[in-house]
Amino acid sequence: MRALAAINLILALLTLTGCSTVSHDPALLSYDQSRLPPADLSLTIPGLGPCTNNPDRTLRLNSQQPVTILVHGCRGSTGNFRALAEVMAFHGQQAACFTYDDRDSLMRSSAQLATSLDALEVKMHNKQITVIGHSQGALISRKALVAKRPDPMQNKEAKVRLVTISGPFSGIASAEQCGSPTLFMRVLTLGLVEQLCKIVSGDKWYEITSASEFIRQPGDLLSQVYSHLKIDTDERGACYRNEDGSCKEKDYTFSLEEQRFALVDKAPLVKIVEIKAGHVEIVGDQRVAPVKLIATLQQYGILNQTELLRGAAFNQLLSRLYLNTPND
Repeated sequence: MRALAAINLILALLTLTGCSTVSHDPALLSYDQSRLPPADLSLTIPGLGPCTNNPDRTLRLNSQQPVTILVHGCRGSTGNFRALAEVMAFHGQQAACFTYDDRDSLMRSSAQLATSLDALEVKMHNKQITVIGHSQGALISRKALVAKRPDPMQNKEAKVRLVTISGPFSGIASAEQCGSPTLFMRVLTLGLVEQLCKIVSGDKWYEITSASEFIRQPGDLLSQVYSHLKIDTDERGACYRNEDGSCKEKDYTFSLEEQRFALVDKAPLVKIVEIKAGHVEIVGDQRVAPVKLIATLQQYGILNQTELLRGAAFNQLLSRLYLNTPND
């Protein structure tokens, strides 16, 4: 019976590794930036770099232009957002990606992001920064921008927009046994609950539960943050389908209940948008283009509108970046 309880716990915990499954060919080490203004900065900032898997992490930016920082979810990499960065470049907007160890404490990762944003802002003449975080990256992005934390962002001149996508702000349901294991469960598993949680999830194992201070006390955003667009995804029934319409692979990770949390949702500056989309579908991969996300970002002024005369070229770009996108 003890063994059965341990097995069931492991199976539940394994779902925690499914926060994001976006992947791109690691051979894609660059993307078309021809529509961007010429770079006048070459920066080496820990945690920040181009949105590719290129080992050269030098960040080349135009200091007079705004910049968007993309923050991946767990099991992701900077290369996961290469296609989205190219979509932004097509619209004349420069982007960089934040990379982190997704097994680290979320407080540690968010501190690294805050430090990276400080280092970036001081080099930019244009102080407009947009931070877009998906899944676990949404938790890290918001926590990096709260005022009352041990190591808050210092620069007061920054003007920051926050966009979070599919973030489990009320904690991850499948991690609940890690957050508040009963004495009975501890006995059944011979005290292995915490060890199992750490093995599967790393140092963040407790922070992702609804019992953690990280979740229960999200904190107020810095005065430098002037808007928070919170995109919640209704992932029920989402899946990749076969030609006959049957479900080939589910695209469900977090429920709406996991994404909703009153202290985040009712905070000042928050605009909530609910989208019917799968967890990976919303940001796109080589099976589907993030057309719903693109439309939403354009609607709220995060992404520039597509020029009418370049609509066909944009559709061709999506077809190239996201293999199953139709041209019409």
